[in-house]
Amino acid sequence: MTSPLAFLFNEEHEMVRRLARDFAAKEIAPKIKELDRQQRFDPELLPKMAAQGFLGICIPARYGGAGMDYISLGIVSEELEYVDTSARVVMSVHVGLNSLGVFQWGTEEQKQRFLVPQAQGERIACFCLTEPNAGSDVQAMRATARREGDVYVLNGEKVWISLADVADHFLVFAKTDPQADPPYRGISAFMVTRDMAGVTTGSYHGKLGVRAGNTGWVKLDNVEVPVENRIGQEGEGFKIAMSCLDNGRYTVAAGALGLIRACLDASIRYAQERETFGVPIARHQLVKRMISLMVQRRDIGQLLVYKVGWMKNMGLPHSREVALAKWFCTDASFDSASDAIQIHGAYGYSDEYDVERYLRNSKGAVIYEGTREIQQLMQAEYELGLRKRPRLRCELPAYDPAEWTGET
Repeated sequence: MTSPLAFLFNEEHEMVRRLARDFAAKEIAPKIKELDRQQRFDPELLPKMAAQGFLGICIPARYGGAGMDYISLGIVSEELEYVDTSARVVMSVHVGLNSLGVFQWGTEEQKQRFLVPQAQGERIACFCLTEPNAGSDVQAMRATARREGDVYVLNGEKVWISLADVADHFLVFAKTDPQADPPYRGISAFMVTRDMAGVTTGSYHGKLGVRAGNTGWVKLDNVEVPVENRIGQEGEGFKIAMSCLDNGRYTVAAGALGLIRACLDASIRYAQERETFGVPIARHQLVKRMISLMVQRRDIGQLLVYKVGWMKNMGLPHSREVALAKWFCTDASFDSASDAIQIHGAYGYSDEYDVERYLRNSKGAVIYEGTREIQQLMQAEYELGLRKRPRLRCELPAYDPAEWTGET
């Protein structure tokens, strides 16, 4: 069947989709129900993803990546979350929030030192922004970075950090100037490595969803970080974080699209098999209504997500568009999962069927990487002229096939 977005996807995109779909079906689907029940992250997942090139999917070959475009990043995120959110989270954090941040803001030396091993999957990376009292209000962070000669001494705690216990590299944001006015101008970014003295991590258990993913905390106790590990200039941390979040929101939106599709497919299968009053429930009007709403959400989501992928390929500013895609798709995935459980009835309330996991997983994306409410405020402020895209010292490079792949 020809994709409704065939006008946007090329043969390489379809190849990436088949690769990601087959990988998820073979390596994730058979284990995910038990991993979710055990609330256990599968350590074998990361090297397997690296072997497929997923951990450097849109990083140029000269930096160890697969040299594919940003649409490919969205496709992999979509197909992985079709099976389970935990695998897509790896793409969001390792690739979107960290590696693309280094690619955009790092020096050539930093790219060789950090980005190359990350793109090859030899080192796993995460993103450390959120704190116990600083989520949506990033400026309220209390982590500090005090310069002492050739090092910065970092102190603080980061929470709700995906891959906290498995990451080798941590992109950490801390205040180099706690007295800055406005406060965001005092934030800087640093690459911290696990082998530095004073770095400790731990995992959370008892999460509502994404139970097969690793989520935890990172503590920094007088961690000495070399000056050459600072990403960007002092005071650019807030801009760097926001640009990284644009990349993360893209993968979250694409993943939510995959979850909508999963809810739709599961609902269609069940509705065609389950009978009430002598006919399949697919014949009942209110079931048809829920199916039709999932179709609507899927198709709108596709257009929003891959419009952003195209804009990223073109090197166009897309902060507003990616925020809108993230808001719509995450809300739509939550609504679709709720409808899927309703269609399944009592069975949907049991982990015998995947839809109950879909609902639990979908809720997190409505909160992380910018809550629904933050996204709503952003859209209103852009439209009212109260918010402008921040001026950055450097932009995420547009996709260049010859440069990315090294081929002429």
